[in-house]
Amino acid sequence: MGMESEMSGSVEQSASERLLSGAAWDDLCEILKRAGKVVDQFGDEIDELDRVEWYRFLSRLVRHGFQRYIENSEPDRPRLLDTPWRQGINFQSPDQDHLIAEFFDGAHDYRITGNRGTIPYFVMAAWEGDFPADHGARNWAEAGIGGLSEFDPAVMRTTAFISSDQIDFDSDGNFSVLVTRDEPSDGSNWLPIVGSSVGVLVRTLYHLREETLAPSLRIERLDGTVPRPLRAHELSAGLARAGQIALGYAELVRRWWQENLDSRPNHIQFDRAMYLANGGVADRHHGFGIWECGRDEAVVVDFLPVECNYWILQLCNIWQENLDNYEDGNGYLQKYRALYGPDGSVRVVIAHQHPGVGANWIDPFGHVHGGWSLRLIQTHSAPPEVIVRRLPLAELQRDGFAALDRADVIHTGGLPE
Repeated sequence: MGMESEMSGSVEQSASERLLSGAAWDDLCEILKRAGKVVDQFGDEIDELDRVEWYRFLSRLVRHGFQRYIENSEPDRPRLLDTPWRQGINFQSPDQDHLIAEFFDGAHDYRITGNRGTIPYFVMAAWEGDFPADHGARNWAEAGIGGLSEFDPAVMRTTAFISSDQIDFDSDGNFSVLVTRDEPSDGSNWLPIVGSSVGVLVRTLYHLREETLAPSLRIERLDGTVPRPLRAHELSAGLARAGQIALGYAELVRRWWQENLDSRPNHIQFDRAMYLANGGVADRHHGFGIWECGRDEAVVVDFLPVECNYWILQLCNIWQENLDNYEDGNGYLQKYRALYGPDGSVRVVIAHQHPGVGANWIDPFGHVHGGWSLRLIQTHSAPPEVIVRRLPLAELQRDGFAALDRADVIHTGGLPE
Protein backbone atom coordinates (compact mmCIF):
# COMPACT_ATOMS: atom_id res chain seq x y z
CA MET A 1 0.00 0.00 0.00
CA GLY A 2 2.89 2.33 0.81
CA MET A 3 4.48 1.72 -2.62
CA GLU A 4 1.12 2.39 -4.35
CA SER A 5 0.69 5.65 -2.48
CA GLU A 6 4.27 6.68 -3.31
CA MET A 7 3.74 5.97 -7.01
CA SER A 8 0.46 7.91 -6.99
CA GLY A 9 2.17 10.85 -5.33
CA SER A 10 4.95 10.79 -7.91
CA VAL A 11 2.42 10.82 -10.79
CA GLU A 12 0.52 13.71 -9.22
CA GLN A 13 3.74 15.66 -8.75
CA SER A 14 4.78 15.10 -12.38
CA ALA A 15 1.31 16.07 -13.61
CA SER A 16 1.38 19.22 -11.48
CA GLU A 17 4.78 20.23 -12.84
CA ARG A 18 3.56 19.57 -16.38
CA LEU A 19 0.62 21.94 -15.84
CA LEU A 20 2.49 24.69 -14.02
CA SER A 21 5.31 24.79 -16.58
CA GLY A 22 2.86 25.25 -19.45
CA ALA A 23 3.75 21.88 -20.99
CA ALA A 24 0.21 20.52 -20.60
CA TRP A 25 -1.26 23.48 -22.47
CA ASP A 26 1.37 23.32 -25.22
CA ASP A 27 0.69 19.61 -25.65
CA LEU A 28 -3.06 20.27 -25.92
CA CYS A 29 -2.45 22.83 -28.68
CA GLU A 30 -0.25 20.38 -30.60
CA ILE A 31 -2.85 17.61 -30.27
CA LEU A 32 -5.51 19.92 -31.71
CA LYS A 33 -3.24 20.74 -34.64
CA ARG A 34 -2.87 17.04 -35.35
CA ALA A 35 -6.63 16.54 -35.07
CA GLY A 36 -7.16 19.28 -37.64
CA LYS A 37 -4.92 17.46 -40.14
CA VAL A 38 -7.03 14.28 -40.11
CA VAL A 39 -9.25 15.87 -42.77
CA ASP A 40 -6.36 15.73 -45.26
CA GLN A 41 -6.75 11.96 -45.44
CA PHE A 42 -10.11 12.39 -47.18
CA GLY A 43 -8.60 13.99 -50.28
CA ASP A 44 -11.24 14.57 -52.96
CA GLU A 45 -13.81 12.37 -51.15
CA ILE A 46 -15.19 15.53 -49.56
CA ASP A 47 -16.54 18.78 -50.98
CA GLU A 48 -16.35 22.37 -49.80
CA LEU A 49 -19.35 22.06 -47.44
CA ASP A 50 -17.82 18.96 -45.84
CA ARG A 51 -14.56 20.82 -45.26
CA VAL A 52 -16.32 23.88 -43.83
CA GLU A 53 -18.23 21.69 -41.40
CA TRP A 54 -15.05 19.79 -40.51
CA TYR A 55 -13.52 22.88 -38.93
CA ARG A 56 -16.76 23.68 -37.14
CA PHE A 57 -16.79 20.03 -35.98
CA LEU A 58 -13.33 20.53 -34.49
CA SER A 59 -14.46 23.66 -32.66
CA ARG A 60 -17.36 21.71 -31.21
CA LEU A 61 -15.06 18.89 -30.12
CA VAL A 62 -12.89 21.40 -28.27
CA ARG A 63 -15.94 22.89 -26.57
CA HIS A 64 -17.18 19.38 -25.74
CA GLY A 65 -13.84 18.35 -24.24
CA PHE A 66 -13.50 21.51 -22.19
CA GLN A 67 -16.99 21.19 -20.72
CA ARG A 68 -16.59 17.53 -19.85
CA TYR A 69 -13.02 17.41 -18.61
CA ILE A 70 -12.32 20.94 -17.37
CA GLU A 71 -15.66 22.25 -16.13
CA ASN A 72 -17.35 19.00 -15.14
CA SER A 73 -14.57 16.84 -13.70
CA GLU A 74 -14.25 18.15 -10.16
CA PRO A 75 -13.99 14.97 -8.06
CA ASP A 76 -15.68 16.54 -5.03
CA ARG A 77 -18.43 18.36 -6.93
CA PRO A 78 -20.12 15.93 -9.34
CA ARG A 79 -22.74 17.29 -11.72
CA LEU A 80 -25.06 15.96 -14.40
CA LEU A 81 -24.66 18.44 -17.27
CA ASP A 82 -26.27 18.34 -20.70
CA THR A 83 -23.92 18.16 -23.66
CA PRO A 84 -23.26 21.55 -25.30
CA TRP A 85 -25.85 23.07 -27.61
CA ARG A 86 -25.67 21.77 -31.21
CA GLN A 87 -23.24 19.05 -30.24
CA GLY A 88 -24.09 16.07 -32.44
CA ILE A 89 -21.35 13.50 -31.88
CA ASN A 90 -22.05 9.93 -33.04
CA PHE A 91 -25.47 10.50 -34.64
CA GLN A 92 -26.94 12.10 -31.52
CA SER A 93 -30.73 12.17 -31.66
CA PRO A 94 -32.47 15.57 -31.49
CA ASP A 95 -35.11 13.90 -29.31
CA GLN A 96 -32.62 12.80 -26.67
CA ASP A 97 -30.72 14.88 -24.14
CA HIS A 98 -27.45 13.48 -22.84
CA LEU A 99 -26.67 14.35 -19.23
CA ILE A 100 -23.13 13.39 -18.24
CA ALA A 101 -21.34 13.15 -14.90
CA GLU A 102 -17.57 12.62 -15.15
CA PHE A 103 -15.42 10.68 -12.68
CA PHE A 104 -11.66 10.31 -12.50
CA ASP A 105 -12.24 6.71 -11.42
CA GLY A 106 -14.85 4.52 -9.75
CA ALA A 107 -13.47 4.96 -6.26
CA HIS A 108 -16.52 6.72 -4.79
CA ASP A 109 -20.23 6.06 -4.33
CA TYR A 110 -22.99 8.40 -5.52
CA ARG A 111 -26.73 8.99 -5.44
CA ILE A 112 -28.82 10.43 -8.28
CA THR A 113 -32.10 12.02 -7.23
CA GLY A 114 -34.75 13.87 -9.15
CA ASN A 115 -38.20 14.04 -10.65
CA ARG A 116 -39.06 12.48 -14.01
CA GLY A 117 -41.40 15.29 -15.12
CA THR A 118 -43.51 13.81 -17.91
CA ILE A 119 -40.64 12.23 -19.84
CA PRO A 120 -41.83 8.89 -21.30
CA TYR A 121 -38.50 7.09 -20.91
CA PHE A 122 -34.92 7.55 -19.79
CA VAL A 123 -31.94 5.30 -19.22
CA MET A 124 -28.86 5.70 -16.99
CA ALA A 125 -25.62 4.00 -17.99
CA ALA A 126 -22.24 3.62 -16.30
CA TRP A 127 -19.15 3.95 -18.51
CA GLU A 128 -15.60 2.73 -18.35
CA GLY A 129 -12.66 3.81 -20.49
CA ASP A 130 -8.98 3.05 -20.98
CA PHE A 131 -7.28 5.96 -19.23
CA PRO A 132 -3.67 5.32 -18.18
CA ALA A 133 -3.16 6.12 -14.51
CA ASP A 134 -0.43 8.61 -15.44
CA HIS A 135 -2.18 10.27 -18.40
CA GLY A 136 -2.02 13.70 -16.77
CA ALA A 137 1.74 13.36 -16.29
CA ARG A 138 2.56 12.64 -19.94
CA ASN A 139 2.63 14.53 -23.22
CA TRP A 140 0.57 12.91 -25.97
CA ALA A 141 0.92 15.02 -29.11
CA GLU A 142 4.08 13.34 -30.35
CA ALA A 143 2.38 9.92 -30.33
CA GLY A 144 -0.35 11.29 -32.62
CA ILE A 145 -3.05 8.85 -33.72
CA GLY A 146 -0.95 5.98 -32.35
CA GLY A 147 -1.44 7.32 -28.82
CA LEU A 148 -5.16 6.59 -29.07
CA SER A 149 -4.47 2.87 -28.72
CA GLU A 150 -3.50 3.61 -25.12
CA PHE A 151 -5.56 6.69 -24.31
CA ASP A 152 -8.77 7.41 -26.22
CA PRO A 153 -11.59 9.13 -24.27
CA ALA A 154 -13.84 8.87 -27.36
CA VAL A 155 -14.18 5.13 -26.74
CA MET A 156 -16.44 4.38 -23.80
CA ARG A 157 -17.85 0.98 -22.92
CA THR A 158 -21.17 0.63 -21.13
CA THR A 159 -20.77 -1.62 -18.09
CA ALA A 160 -24.29 -1.38 -16.63
CA PHE A 161 -27.54 0.48 -17.12
CA ILE A 162 -30.92 0.99 -15.50
CA SER A 163 -33.99 2.29 -17.32
CA SER A 164 -36.93 4.29 -16.03
CA ASP A 165 -39.03 1.13 -16.39
CA GLN A 166 -36.89 -0.46 -13.64
CA ILE A 167 -36.95 2.51 -11.24
CA ASP A 168 -39.42 2.97 -8.40
CA PHE A 169 -41.08 6.42 -8.44
CA ASP A 170 -43.34 7.95 -5.82
CA SER A 171 -46.77 9.34 -6.73
CA ASP A 172 -45.24 12.70 -7.68
CA GLY A 173 -42.56 11.19 -9.94
CA ASN A 174 -39.67 11.58 -7.50
CA PHE A 175 -36.96 8.93 -7.43
CA SER A 176 -33.50 8.02 -6.18
CA VAL A 177 -30.84 5.73 -7.68
CA LEU A 178 -27.69 4.59 -5.89
CA VAL A 179 -24.56 4.56 -8.07
CA THR A 180 -22.25 2.32 -6.06
CA ARG A 181 -19.79 -0.53 -6.28
CA ASP A 182 -21.70 -2.72 -3.84
CA GLU A 183 -25.34 -3.66 -4.29
CA PRO A 184 -27.57 -2.04 -1.63
CA SER A 185 -29.05 -4.53 0.81
CA ASP A 186 -32.39 -2.73 1.06
CA GLY A 187 -33.41 -3.20 -2.58
CA SER A 188 -32.89 0.45 -3.54
CA ASN A 189 -32.74 1.39 -7.20
CA TRP A 190 -29.14 0.63 -8.19
CA LEU A 191 -26.73 1.43 -11.01
CA PRO A 192 -23.51 -0.53 -10.36
CA ILE A 193 -20.10 0.94 -11.11
CA VAL A 194 -16.62 -0.60 -11.06
CA GLY A 195 -13.15 0.66 -10.29
CA SER A 196 -12.56 1.60 -13.95
CA SER A 197 -15.78 3.63 -14.21
CA VAL A 198 -15.22 7.14 -15.52
CA GLY A 199 -18.75 8.49 -15.61
CA VAL A 200 -22.50 8.15 -15.87
CA LEU A 201 -24.62 9.07 -18.90
CA VAL A 202 -28.36 9.70 -18.66
CA ARG A 203 -30.26 9.63 -21.95
CA THR A 204 -33.68 11.27 -21.72
CA LEU A 205 -36.08 10.41 -24.56
CA TYR A 206 -38.79 12.76 -25.81
CA HIS A 207 -41.64 11.66 -28.06
CA LEU A 208 -42.89 15.21 -28.63
CA ARG A 209 -40.58 17.61 -26.84
CA GLU A 210 -42.95 20.56 -26.96
CA GLU A 211 -45.56 18.58 -24.98
CA THR A 212 -43.17 17.20 -22.35
CA LEU A 213 -42.05 18.51 -18.98
CA ALA A 214 -38.30 17.81 -18.74
CA PRO A 215 -36.97 15.80 -15.78
CA SER A 216 -34.78 17.35 -13.09
CA LEU A 217 -31.73 15.36 -11.94
CA ARG A 218 -28.81 15.86 -9.59
CA ILE A 219 -25.92 13.68 -8.43
CA GLU A 220 -24.06 13.76 -5.11
CA ARG A 221 -21.23 11.87 -3.50
CA LEU A 222 -22.21 9.77 -0.50
CA ASP A 223 -19.09 10.29 1.63
CA GLY A 224 -20.00 13.85 2.63
CA THR A 225 -17.06 15.45 0.86
CA VAL A 226 -17.26 19.21 0.34
CA PRO A 227 -16.06 21.21 -2.70
CA ARG A 228 -12.47 22.43 -2.70
CA PRO A 229 -10.21 24.43 -5.03
CA LEU A 230 -8.87 22.89 -8.23
CA ARG A 231 -5.49 21.15 -8.07
CA ALA A 232 -2.75 21.36 -10.68
CA HIS A 233 -2.54 17.62 -11.38
CA GLU A 234 -6.31 17.46 -11.97
CA LEU A 235 -6.25 20.21 -14.56
CA SER A 236 -3.24 18.60 -16.25
CA ALA A 237 -5.27 15.40 -16.60
CA GLY A 238 -8.31 17.35 -17.78
CA LEU A 239 -6.36 19.08 -20.55
CA ALA A 240 -4.93 15.74 -21.66
CA ARG A 241 -8.42 14.24 -21.81
CA ALA A 242 -9.81 17.26 -23.67
CA GLY A 243 -7.09 17.05 -26.30
CA GLN A 244 -7.31 13.29 -26.75
CA ILE A 245 -11.11 13.26 -27.05
CA ALA A 246 -10.89 15.78 -29.92
CA LEU A 247 -8.25 13.66 -31.64
CA GLY A 248 -10.18 10.48 -30.84
CA TYR A 249 -13.44 11.66 -32.41
CA ALA A 250 -11.60 13.09 -35.42
CA GLU A 251 -10.02 9.70 -36.03
CA LEU A 252 -13.25 7.85 -35.20
CA VAL A 253 -15.25 9.58 -37.95
CA ARG A 254 -12.42 9.00 -40.43
CA ARG A 255 -12.16 5.33 -39.50
CA TRP A 256 -15.90 4.70 -39.63
CA TRP A 257 -16.15 6.34 -43.04
CA GLN A 258 -13.02 5.09 -44.78
CA GLU A 259 -12.62 1.66 -43.21
CA ASN A 260 -16.22 0.57 -42.83
CA LEU A 261 -19.14 2.58 -44.15
CA ASP A 262 -18.00 4.11 -47.45
CA SER A 263 -17.86 0.73 -49.21
CA ARG A 264 -21.65 0.32 -48.80
CA PRO A 265 -23.42 3.53 -49.86
CA ASN A 266 -27.13 3.70 -49.06
CA HIS A 267 -26.95 0.72 -46.70
CA ILE A 268 -27.81 0.57 -42.99
CA GLN A 269 -25.94 -1.99 -40.89
CA PHE A 270 -27.05 -2.98 -37.41
CA ASP A 271 -23.92 -3.85 -35.44
CA ARG A 272 -24.51 -4.13 -31.70
CA ALA A 273 -20.85 -4.63 -30.85
CA MET A 274 -19.81 -1.40 -32.60
CA TYR A 275 -22.67 0.52 -31.00
CA LEU A 276 -22.05 -0.75 -27.46
CA ALA A 277 -18.31 -0.03 -27.78
CA ASN A 278 -19.20 3.64 -28.26
CA GLY A 279 -21.24 4.13 -25.11
CA GLY A 280 -24.46 2.53 -26.34
CA VAL A 281 -26.98 0.68 -24.19
CA ALA A 282 -28.61 -2.67 -24.88
CA ASP A 283 -32.23 -1.46 -24.79
CA ARG A 284 -32.16 -0.61 -28.49
CA HIS A 285 -31.04 -1.40 -32.01
CA HIS A 286 -28.98 1.29 -33.72
CA GLY A 287 -27.98 0.81 -37.36
CA PHE A 288 -25.42 2.94 -39.18
CA GLY A 289 -24.32 3.55 -42.74
CA ILE A 290 -23.78 6.28 -45.29
CA TRP A 291 -26.23 7.88 -47.67
CA GLU A 292 -25.53 9.37 -51.10
CA CYS A 293 -27.95 11.56 -53.02
CA GLY A 294 -26.87 13.76 -55.93
CA ARG A 295 -28.49 17.15 -56.38
CA ASP A 296 -30.64 15.82 -59.24
CA GLU A 297 -31.45 12.50 -57.55
CA ALA A 298 -33.86 11.03 -55.04
CA VAL A 299 -33.25 8.22 -52.55
CA VAL A 300 -36.41 6.39 -51.47
CA VAL A 301 -36.33 4.41 -48.23
CA ASP A 302 -39.03 1.90 -47.19
CA PHE A 303 -39.31 -0.03 -43.92
CA LEU A 304 -41.91 -1.45 -41.58
CA PRO A 305 -41.00 -0.39 -38.02
CA VAL A 306 -41.01 -3.16 -35.45
CA GLU A 307 -42.85 -2.60 -32.19
CA CYS A 308 -40.85 -0.14 -30.10
CA ASN A 309 -41.16 2.85 -27.80
CA TYR A 310 -39.60 5.16 -30.39
CA TRP A 311 -37.71 5.12 -33.66
CA ILE A 312 -35.80 7.73 -35.64
CA LEU A 313 -34.22 7.78 -39.10
CA GLN A 314 -31.73 10.61 -39.28
CA LEU A 315 -29.40 12.02 -41.89
CA CYS A 316 -26.11 13.40 -40.66
CA ASN A 317 -23.12 14.96 -42.34
CA ILE A 318 -19.95 13.00 -43.03
CA TRP A 319 -18.74 13.86 -39.51
CA GLN A 320 -21.79 12.14 -37.91
CA GLU A 321 -23.29 15.48 -36.89
CA ASN A 322 -26.94 16.50 -37.08
CA LEU A 323 -27.73 18.65 -40.11
CA ASP A 324 -28.39 22.34 -39.51
CA ASN A 325 -32.02 21.98 -40.62
CA TYR A 326 -32.73 19.72 -37.62
CA GLU A 327 -33.42 23.00 -35.86
CA ASP A 328 -36.28 23.59 -38.31
CA GLY A 329 -37.72 20.10 -37.85
CA ASN A 330 -36.25 18.59 -41.03
CA GLY A 331 -33.27 16.35 -41.80
CA TYR A 332 -34.73 13.46 -39.81
CA LEU A 333 -37.97 11.56 -39.23
CA GLN A 334 -39.26 9.97 -36.03
CA LYS A 335 -42.10 7.73 -34.92
CA TYR A 336 -44.46 10.39 -33.59
CA ARG A 337 -44.15 12.78 -36.54
CA ALA A 338 -44.15 10.32 -39.46
CA LEU A 339 -46.76 9.62 -42.12
CA TYR A 340 -47.58 5.90 -42.36
CA GLY A 341 -48.97 3.64 -45.07
CA PRO A 342 -52.12 1.57 -44.46
CA ASP A 343 -49.98 -1.38 -43.36
CA GLY A 344 -47.96 0.72 -40.91
CA SER A 345 -44.98 1.01 -43.24
CA VAL A 346 -42.92 4.16 -43.66
CA ARG A 347 -41.72 5.63 -46.95
CA VAL A 348 -39.11 8.39 -46.90
CA VAL A 349 -37.87 10.39 -49.89
CA ILE A 350 -34.50 12.09 -49.59
CA ALA A 351 -34.21 14.87 -52.17
CA HIS A 352 -32.81 18.40 -52.47
CA GLN A 353 -36.21 19.77 -53.50
CA HIS A 354 -39.75 18.63 -52.85
CA PRO A 355 -40.21 15.32 -54.69
CA GLY A 356 -43.81 16.05 -55.62
CA VAL A 357 -45.11 12.75 -54.22
CA GLY A 358 -47.02 11.88 -51.07
CA ALA A 359 -44.37 10.61 -48.66
CA ASN A 360 -42.19 11.75 -45.81
CA TRP A 361 -39.59 14.13 -47.27
CA ILE A 362 -36.12 14.67 -45.81
CA ASP A 363 -34.16 17.63 -47.14
CA PRO A 364 -30.37 16.92 -46.95
CA PHE A 365 -29.77 20.67 -46.69
CA GLY A 366 -27.06 21.03 -49.32
CA HIS A 367 -25.25 17.80 -48.50
CA VAL A 368 -24.77 15.12 -51.16
CA HIS A 369 -23.56 12.44 -48.76
CA GLY A 370 -23.10 11.74 -45.09
CA GLY A 371 -23.78 9.24 -42.35
CA TRP A 372 -27.26 8.03 -41.48
CA SER A 373 -28.75 5.90 -38.76
CA LEU A 374 -31.94 4.11 -37.83
CA ARG A 375 -32.47 3.81 -34.08
CA LEU A 376 -35.25 1.74 -32.46
CA ILE A 377 -35.57 2.12 -28.68
CA GLN A 378 -37.15 -0.39 -26.29
CA THR A 379 -37.76 -3.16 -28.74
CA HIS A 380 -37.51 -6.91 -28.29
CA SER A 381 -37.74 -7.67 -32.01
CA ALA A 382 -34.99 -7.90 -34.59
CA PRO A 383 -34.50 -4.63 -36.51
CA PRO A 384 -36.48 -4.30 -39.74
CA GLU A 385 -35.33 -4.83 -43.30
CA VAL A 386 -34.78 -1.51 -45.07
CA ILE A 387 -35.33 -1.18 -48.83
CA VAL A 388 -33.46 1.63 -50.59
CA ARG A 389 -33.84 2.85 -54.18
CA ARG A 390 -31.87 5.62 -55.89
CA LEU A 391 -33.19 7.26 -59.06
CA PRO A 392 -33.31 10.56 -60.98
CA LEU A 393 -35.49 13.08 -59.16
CA ALA A 394 -37.06 14.19 -62.44
CA GLU A 395 -38.39 10.67 -63.05
CA LEU A 396 -39.96 10.53 -59.60
CA GLN A 397 -41.54 13.96 -60.06
CA ARG A 398 -42.87 12.98 -63.51
CA ASP A 399 -44.04 9.39 -62.94
CA GLY A 400 -44.61 9.26 -59.22
CA PHE A 401 -43.83 6.03 -57.41
CA ALA A 402 -44.24 4.05 -60.64
CA ALA A 403 -40.70 5.22 -61.35
CA LEU A 404 -39.47 2.96 -58.54
CA ASP A 405 -40.09 -0.09 -60.72
CA ARG A 406 -37.12 0.99 -62.89
CA ALA A 407 -34.75 1.69 -59.97
CA ASP A 408 -32.17 -0.71 -58.59
CA VAL A 409 -33.13 -2.12 -55.20
CA ILE A 410 -30.83 -2.31 -52.18
CA HIS A 411 -31.91 -4.74 -49.44
CA THR A 412 -30.34 -3.67 -46.18
CA GLY A 413 -31.07 -3.44 -42.44
CA GLY A 414 -31.87 -6.49 -40.32
CA LEU A 415 -29.28 -8.31 -38.24
CA PRO A 416 -26.10 -9.66 -39.87
CA GLU A 417 -26.14 -13.38 -40.57
